[in-house]
Amino acid sequence: MISRARRLRLRRQIRMHKHQLEDMGAGADQYFFRRLDNMVPVRRFIVMWVVLIFVLVGSSAVQIYSLSGYYQELKPAAGGMYTEGVLGAFTNANPIYATTAADRTVSKLVFSGLLTYNTDNKLVGDLAESWQADARGQNYTVKLRPNLTWHDGKPVTADDVVFTISVIQNPDARSPLNASWQGVTVKAPDSHTVTFALGSPLASFPHSLTVGILPQHKLSRVAMADMRSVPFNSTQPVGTGPFKWEDLSVSGGTPEARQERVTLSAHDQYHRGQPKLDTFTVQTYRTEAQMIESYKQNKIQAMVGLLEAPSNLEVATTQYFPQTAAMMTFFRISEGILAEKPVRQALVQAVDVKAVRGQLPYAAKQVVGPILEGQIGYDETASQLPHDVAAAEKLLTDAGWTQAKPGDVRQKEGQKLEFTLYAESNNENARITRALQQQWRKIGANARVELQSADEFQVTLSQHTYDALLRGISIGPDPDVFVYWHSSQADIGSRSRLNLSEYKSSVADDALSQARTRTDEQLRAAKYKPFLDTWRDDAPALGLYQPAFLYVTRLTVHGLSPHEVNNATDRLSNVHEWMIRQVKTTVD
Repeated sequence: MISRARRLRLRRQIRMHKHQLEDMGAGADQYFFRRLDNMVPVRRFIVMWVVLIFVLVGSSAVQIYSLSGYYQELKPAAGGMYTEGVLGAFTNANPIYATTAADRTVSKLVFSGLLTYNTDNKLVGDLAESWQADARGQNYTVKLRPNLTWHDGKPVTADDVVFTISVIQNPDARSPLNASWQGVTVKAPDSHTVTFALGSPLASFPHSLTVGILPQHKLSRVAMADMRSVPFNSTQPVGTGPFKWEDLSVSGGTPEARQERVTLSAHDQYHRGQPKLDTFTVQTYRTEAQMIESYKQNKIQAMVGLLEAPSNLEVATTQYFPQTAAMMTFFRISEGILAEKPVRQALVQAVDVKAVRGQLPYAAKQVVGPILEGQIGYDETASQLPHDVAAAEKLLTDAGWTQAKPGDVRQKEGQKLEFTLYAESNNENARITRALQQQWRKIGANARVELQSADEFQVTLSQHTYDALLRGISIGPDPDVFVYWHSSQADIGSRSRLNLSEYKSSVADDALSQARTRTDEQLRAAKYKPFLDTWRDDAPALGLYQPAFLYVTRLTVHGLSPHEVNNATDRLSNVHEWMIRQVKTTVD
């Protein structure tokens, strides 16, 4: 039991500790608030430093960004997926059968020829390391590059070349190239050498060596009659080109809506260097409207097949590639009023060709004769009759074609100076035919213009049921125009019947036959001279311009620039160098 005195002592001790604690708490509060008052200037000091650091960091970042242009620049880089929209259908990648724009595009990407064209439109080796001809230009020897392989890794040999030509030459295979390879004997003395023996000299023969080569190990067991429809052609092609086959997908429930999508990937063992693009896709469309809509939706990066770029495209780069072709008005001279030489001469002299070319959306090169400017045999002094309206009117009047009053259509013995000019229906041809019509009307000649659909025009073309024809012809880099102007090519029984004017001249025939067999350029040019002089005087056609191929892209394609091409697929001559990506790099 605790005594009363002890209890009182404990209470005093408790009260004393309580007072001590209260005094300590009050002192702490006073200390804290006094320190808090002291933090105000410290806080201001810290805030000022934080702001200063922020300003220094921000200004440094701005300065670095603004100066980056001085020591960094955008440069093209490898990689990326590229998609071309192409008008038409894809049916066949096999180079000996490819006919549509899509077919030829895919074939060019998947297969390689012995020779190809560079961006200067000159022949260079592709699968071939070298080639040479004998003195007469009748025997050719080609050496293959070493270590060539197909996309499946198998070696490429001279036997593949011999096999390819044998397929073309076999009538059962039904290749469109058959006629151009008749009379050529192909042999393989060894695995890297191919020889070609021609029945007669042909200066333009090397250009035939650009045809794509087929793999014998894939097709040797296919019957020639089945070669055109074998799955290899459309779903399993194996080539040596810059891109190899990946996939074919088809969409669209109707023929009008049908689309094919061919996906190709870079061939890392390509003999001219691994392509910079990762993939190249060819997307087909049946109509321009479908393709343009996909372009607007950013589904494709380029468009092939348009004659003129739509004006409502927000992002587009248009490039025109001049072609080694000639747009001409061909006069069918075998009958009717155009059989009269003075009439044809007057029609040529009545036209201001420069003004006609002014109707085009691009700057076109002039065509003033059957051979293009810059080609072997071209002679400016032998170009077609010059623009001279007064001379044209005099020619007609002297030939008996008269007018009752200015502005009337001329007549002769009750017959009016009228004829029908046919052309395929498109905006470019509509403008050109209208310009020709207006200029001919000034001298009293009435040209009725008939614009036809593609199918209708092909019938008119094949049957030669026209008075005059606005048409482009492919000449190519070699001036061998035999098929367009030799009399044998005007006969209904000829294979091509490409002599659209039905022009016949013994002088022209001799010159054309002799010039194509000469490999010496000066001698060949001399042989062409009589043909050019006779052609000028006979005026079987009116030369207008070299048409151009239009390529529309959404973005800059590095490595691609307009150059003269022989056909639209020659845009791909250096496709392995194309780049669409850009990265920032430090300036050295």
